[in-house]
Amino acid sequence: MSLATILLIILILLVVGAVPSWPYSRGWGYGPSGILGVVLVILLILVLLGRV
Repeated sequence: MSLATILLIILILLVVGAVPSWPYSRGWGYGPSGILGVVLVILLILVLLGRV
């Protein structure tokens, strides 16, 4: 597997996990979406630098 494939899988899992549609995740607040934002920024920087 390449690094891009692994990052894409992790990104998809974070998007699914950040959606507060399940009862147990409603109390999490902005935590999952904040982590998702940090991952997206890091991924964007890596793409712009040509590392991915």
